[in-house]
Amino acid sequence: MRADARKNRDHLLATAGTAIAEHGVDVSLRDIARRADVGLATLLRHFPTREALLDALLRTSFDELTARADALKASASPRDALLSWLRDCVAWTTEYRGVTVLMAAAIEDTESALHASCVTLRAAGARLLARAQAAGAARTDVDGADLFALVAALAWLGDQPSLAPRADHLFEVVASAIVTSPARTGTG
Repeated sequence: MRADARKNRDHLLATAGTAIAEHGVDVSLRDIARRADVGLATLLRHFPTREALLDALLRTSFDELTARADALKASASPRDALLSWLRDCVAWTTEYRGVTVLMAAAIEDTESALHASCVTLRAAGARLLARAQAAGAARTDVDGADLFALVAALAWLGDQPSLAPRADHLFEVVASAIVTSPARTGTG
């Protein structure tokens, strides 16, 4: 890709990211083009569909969250790695309003441009969960699909204005239902 085309593409992605963060995934493509100071045809030349735009925008974040899972697996206890990654995923999904609906649909639709990225992300969480389960730090009746669904549920809670103030508390409630309590030391 030519340098100027790459620059235009990156500008479109940055503009789309801001627009989606402000207005959700259903923001008008025409509005994104207008904000980027390009015509709709230019946007569609780079991203022929909304899903192609979202895939390009979200793939980097999915890759970062997958890499974060690998880094946590190498540097944190199984329990702490799982909780840290879960918190990171929930925080990321609340950045882009409405993305959890797309992710849930894409994971089931093998034809979706987002499918592979969502499957990879779910697998990263499943590996952390399996590691925590093997260490006795997480319930064994939860799987990667459950964890993915819980991320979506927690993100949805944070996206609701009336529930947002309780999002951290509710995260802790859900997290405590997934992980087992750490061993207590000392004479309490």
